[in-house]
Amino acid sequence: MSPNKIRPFIAILLPLLLIGFIAFFLWVPPSRDGSLKTILIKRGTSFGKIAETLRQEGLIRSERFFLFLATLLGKRTGIKAGEYELSASMPPLEILDHLVKGQVKRHLVTIPEGFTAVQIAQLLDDLKIVDKESFLQKVQSPSLIASLGLADLASSTLEGCLFPDTYHFIREMEPEEIIRMMVNQFKKVFLSPETLERSSHLGITLREAVILASIIEKETSLAAEKPLISAVFHNRLRRKMPLQSDPTVIYGTKDFDGNLTRALLLKPTPYNTYLSPGLPPTPICNPGKESLFAALNPASVAYLYFVSRNDGSHFFSNDLQDHNAAVWKYQKNARGNHLTKK
Repeated sequence: MSPNKIRPFIAILLPLLLIGFIAFFLWVPPSRDGSLKTILIKRGTSFGKIAETLRQEGLIRSERFFLFLATLLGKRTGIKAGEYELSASMPPLEILDHLVKGQVKRHLVTIPEGFTAVQIAQLLDDLKIVDKESFLQKVQSPSLIASLGLADLASSTLEGCLFPDTYHFIREMEPEEIIRMMVNQFKKVFLSPETLERSSHLGITLREAVILASIIEKETSLAAEKPLISAVFHNRLRRKMPLQSDPTVIYGTKDFDGNLTRALLLKPTPYNTYLSPGLPPTPICNPGKESLFAALNPASVAYLYFVSRNDGSHFFSNDLQDHNAAVWKYQKNARGNHLTKK
């Protein structure tokens, strides 16, 4: 074939080969293996490093072509951090689309009622959702508290406003994003004209109601008892009696080892409600809906004391004599200070 006839043939063949080459890398996956691989892309990871990881995991054939593809489509800076489930049977264009749209793996996480901010932070850190220290810094961030509209209700910490519920979280989330989700749920459950009216009727602020709810949460897990526990504390507050709540002492004890001693009960701290009158300065945990409701709806009873029956329930009394008799009955082996216990 003469050169003059070859040139037109090459002129047609080369573009076709180029199109075929590009199409092959765009739409033909590196494998038919549909098994999923989990890839974690951390915040701040360069696109080059992401492409390298994808190639090493066998999810793309060429990191250079993947870089070229993303550059051509203007998507190199649009990748979202998170945990992805990808397979080698996915075409590169589909993988890029997942990364740009942030189609990340979601984790169903339940925050138990009564967890403190520290416990929540540790749980999320253990699940590799967020860094513990970063989370706790945001919980105490004045600017974040103000931006959430909670400056009056949470002056120094969002403890008490991180609503315990089941959430869909993703790894590499910003701590602030998680906190906003939990606080927004708290607002939906607790903040309403009705709660404001109830707190005004009881002569307490919403902040005081949340603090009280957190103590109720720690004192009992029984829904039927929460209004009774609430009544005891409301009655004591009205009479200016100390609340004498063990959970507040524990919250105010750094590195509590699980042993509530007489020495700790006699140690002055802002959270020692045996020594300090009134409510502690902040909530001592994050209460659930029932405890929040109970704080604003105490039972109509005259109880001033309660003691554990050691089966999860409590015995309630109107006067100290009956209380001491109940303590003797149910807490014979309790610590020596039990006669001053609420």
